[in-house]
Amino acid sequence: MFARTLFFWGMPLALTFTACTNNPKSVEPIETPKLLAEVKSNFSEDSAYSYLQKQVSFGYRIPGTPEHLNCANWLFSELQRHGTTAQIQKGSTTTFDGKKIPVYNVIGSINPEAKKRILFAAHWDTRPFADQDPNNQTQPIYGANDGASGVGVLLELARILKKQPADSSIGIDIIFFDAEDWGKSEVENSFCLGSQYWAKNLHKPNYTANFGVLLDMVGGKNAQFLWEGNSNEWGNFALSHIWTIAQELGHSNYFLTQTTGAIIDDHFYVHQGTNIPMIDIIDYNSQRGFPETWHTLNDNIENIDKNTLKAVGSTLENLVHTPPTSIHY
Repeated sequence: MFARTLFFWGMPLALTFTACTNNPKSVEPIETPKLLAEVKSNFSEDSAYSYLQKQVSFGYRIPGTPEHLNCANWLFSELQRHGTTAQIQKGSTTTFDGKKIPVYNVIGSINPEAKKRILFAAHWDTRPFADQDPNNQTQPIYGANDGASGVGVLLELARILKKQPADSSIGIDIIFFDAEDWGKSEVENSFCLGSQYWAKNLHKPNYTANFGVLLDMVGGKNAQFLWEGNSNEWGNFALSHIWTIAQELGHSNYFLTQTTGAIIDDHFYVHQGTNIPMIDIIDYNSQRGFPETWHTLNDNIENIDKNTLKAVGSTLENLVHTPPTSIHY
């Protein structure tokens, strides 16, 4: 999970989380007609969980290890199996501590010739050291929530879209970004190395999308998703639309209409490199920070909640079939 430099509406601040005073603020509700004429309900939390479980079974997905390569190949084969035009974007980068590592961004496209596109993304690598664990700071983590949960949701989304495709005028791209979590908060741009690589080496010349959605830590217990600051700045239309869908589906206990501080995550580099309005669905608020399991050995399969996966996954399923009208779908 990403660089922890905080941004407040685009202004960098050298503060720790405990010093942060930007408490979540409620957004004034706007009376709107219901978005969902018909609710789609094919998303299976059990299937999403099995994809998550499979990733964890590979072991630590640390770039440059056999487990990492094996998982990359599996992700590629799953995207192929679900009918996407799949590829592995291969590159390399150097970590903050001087290690040269491979980068495997795994990409699947649905209806690749469509001009109107939605980009979904998550990172799939895991952190080499549990720096937030009180007793095991040099140990690697399994990343069941921080990485595998978002990937599990998107693999399940790909599976159901093969059976019930979106409108033929809409194309969907799924990117599993690599090398997101090998960074240090004090070192600028040391996290999100896979998305930084992709933004400078697009998998398709002049690639763009109408908007994008990043998933990060979307499988934890008692998760709550707020309007993250950068997302709100450049993707407010997508935030308000997605949160409305979630609340219509009965997931208002997960999707809270509140603003919170801005963070650096893969969506930041996607937007920086392409100007795509990419928003971040992430369990974070500037009052309490990240979940207790974040960057600890407790980020394991025992602390995953299928209900959280369902809330996020069913929201994205209905988003695909009811995209924002403000982007002329």
